[in-house]
Amino acid sequence: MRFLPELTPKRASLGLGVVALLVMTGAAYAQTPAPQPVVPAAAPTPDKGDTAWMLVSSLLVLMMSIPGLALFYGGLVRTKNMLSVLSQVMMIVALVGVIWVLWGYSEAFTDGGNLTAYVGGLGKVFLAGVTPSSNVATFSNGVVIPELAYMVFQMTFAMITPALIVGSFAERIKFSALILFIVLWVTLVYFPIAHWVWYAAAPDDIAAAAKALAAATDDAAKQVAQAKLDAVTSSGGWLWNLGALDFAGGTVVHIDAGIAGLVGALIVGKRIGYPREPMPPHSLTMTMIGASLLWVGWFGFNAGSNLEANGAAALAFVNTMVATAAATVSWLFVEWAVKGRPSLLGMASGAVAGLVAVTPACGFAGPMGAVVLGLVVSPICIFFVSTVKNMFGYDDALDVFGVHCIGGIVGALATGILVAPSLGGTGLTDYTNYANGNAGTYDMGHQLIVQARAVLATLGWSGGVSAILYWVVDLVIGLRVSPDKEREGLDIAEHSERAYNY
Repeated sequence: MRFLPELTPKRASLGLGVVALLVMTGAAYAQTPAPQPVVPAAAPTPDKGDTAWMLVSSLLVLMMSIPGLALFYGGLVRTKNMLSVLSQVMMIVALVGVIWVLWGYSEAFTDGGNLTAYVGGLGKVFLAGVTPSSNVATFSNGVVIPELAYMVFQMTFAMITPALIVGSFAERIKFSALILFIVLWVTLVYFPIAHWVWYAAAPDDIAAAAKALAAATDDAAKQVAQAKLDAVTSSGGWLWNLGALDFAGGTVVHIDAGIAGLVGALIVGKRIGYPREPMPPHSLTMTMIGASLLWVGWFGFNAGSNLEANGAAALAFVNTMVATAAATVSWLFVEWAVKGRPSLLGMASGAVAGLVAVTPACGFAGPMGAVVLGLVVSPICIFFVSTVKNMFGYDDALDVFGVHCIGGIVGALATGILVAPSLGGTGLTDYTNYANGNAGTYDMGHQLIVQARAVLATLGWSGGVSAILYWVVDLVIGLRVSPDKEREGLDIAEHSERAYNY
């Protein structure tokens, strides 16, 4: 049997020191965390509030079309054509909804390869790859929403835009001709312009490329990083890359539809009896109901275009409210001064003019700027729907050009001014300037030139291509109903139905 050696005082103190050292070393080791593997940052996930807001906004925009726009237009035509207008609007909404999921979304919001500045590709035809788990970026770093929510929100914009056009040639267009025209028009006009203005690189991709450039240490690495940054920042539509501002559709929706409507009115021709015979609206009650539904639904249109439920959406919401109120008041008093009486039709028209004008500016202007915009747009639109229309004698039946196109132009150009921080605007965004809160550099003269280029591009493409499409449809089907059918009214002649049974 072995025994432990006897401990002398010296050996005992040495042993105790060794034991203490071991204990302290062990304790220190226990307190030092072991090296951990590097875990990549988790991908952003959609916020439930943002998702809910986008779905509600989509419903609001749908309500703008049916029943809002349908009742607004329907009340403005004669009794014998009320049902035809309702049918046209409802047909367009349904038809474009199907087209959107087949090829429209892909054409408007995917990469088009070498042509990506001008048109999207075929990567998402039939909604390929668009699933409940796929997400798209918003306008904030690190924020996404479900792609299905974004897809259906943009669908409602595609639905209402061509429906606006029918007001220009109401009471004389063939239903079959309108169907063919709409299929061609959204494919060749609306989807490309939506791509030009709204297709853009994700903020996180731009910031990542900018950070990679800042981290590059030698000339070769800097050149590679700069090329990557240039490729990312130029991967959007050409008007987006140019810096054009259109928060919710001044160019894409209103100028686009308004100029197409004017071209259609000129090609289809005037209504029989215009302007000799009186053609008053048959139900301003319906028109007022429709205008009210448009005003309510427009909050989804404008505030929903922020893609997030935050302060920027609240700004767009407030601007939509006050600009519309100001334009309604402005139209009322200008008309009262000119004609001697205030009118309900004038107030409804002013509300729509204000909604149109604030659409491109709603997320960029301050509330006081929105009020000024509303006050200014109504007199301009009044001038076009009365003086200019009478001067040239064109039959834009429901003043689509005078309100939507002219109001859209006023709003698009004013956006370049009202975005100025000195005027209460938000200023510009530059996602490469991540270190300073994405603040961009604003120059009013430059921004006005950019806005004007976007306006002219929209007028040129939509007006020119629309003229060709009207000509093709007229050649294939014929655009206009016969004089006998027009006199009888499109309700009976085209649909064998009546809006009213009395």
